[in-house]
Amino acid sequence: MIVVTGASGQLGRLVIEALLNKLPAGDIVAAVRNPEKVADLAARGVQVRLADYDQPASLAGAFKGADKLLLISANEVGRRVPQHRAVIDAAKAAGVGLLAYTSILHADTSPLPLAAEHLETESLIRASGLPEVILRNGWYTENYTAGIPTALQYGVVLGSAGQGRIASAARADYAEATAAVLTRDDQAGSIYELAGDESYTLGEFADEIARQSGKAVAYQDLPESEFKAALLGAGLPEFVAALLAESDVGAAKGGLLDDGRQLSALIGRPTTPLAEMVRLALG
Repeated sequence: MIVVTGASGQLGRLVIEALLNKLPAGDIVAAVRNPEKVADLAARGVQVRLADYDQPASLAGAFKGADKLLLISANEVGRRVPQHRAVIDAAKAAGVGLLAYTSILHADTSPLPLAAEHLETESLIRASGLPEVILRNGWYTENYTAGIPTALQYGVVLGSAGQGRIASAARADYAEATAAVLTRDDQAGSIYELAGDESYTLGEFADEIARQSGKAVAYQDLPESEFKAALLGAGLPEFVAALLAESDVGAAKGGLLDDGRQLSALIGRPTTPLAEMVRLALG
């Protein structure tokens, strides 16, 4: 039995879908804070259990009988470590056979401030003594393609990544790789650095939008503070604006680049190209 935490989120749902292609629905548990959000999965035979990172008592029942557990990192930046610690403690108490964790690309050397909580979580997992596999995910291409409508409206892609190259992949690529790892044996002790096969600068990203849309779109590189201010002005919450601006600065330092192709090796095909992701976003 495989338990997936955060199963109502964007990545979690895709992991469940990928697992359903490999396993009977009854062997999969969607562990979520709000079971009503995954009623559709329950209707397909997936087990649904309440699991709230902030309510440790809920985790014991959620993880009961789990052979493998996927801890999808919490989305509350700044609060992840205590939340993840609760999951790790409950997994150990439940006797989980393998704990998988979605970390960040090159967590141990990453220039992204976001890496600190991931690295601390990796240390907690190792200290627990649980058999573990670490999935160090690179950037989702959707992090950038979500901004295409705004780029078309104003004719500009804003960022702070300079000439830094970004080896992103589709969220579904990462989900498929996660399902592949969870359904294989002998994964304990593995660390995967997962990123897209190709890389691009934000200037090249803007060029691709322009090419496919037929509209003039250019990249404008900004200091981190100005980029964050622009994101705040667009209505993004403070923590999201800070995360995106800091991550772009990290990308300028090579933090979102990897050419090991471990992701495509896991899924048995090339990762989804940037051009395809732009095409889908343009719809």
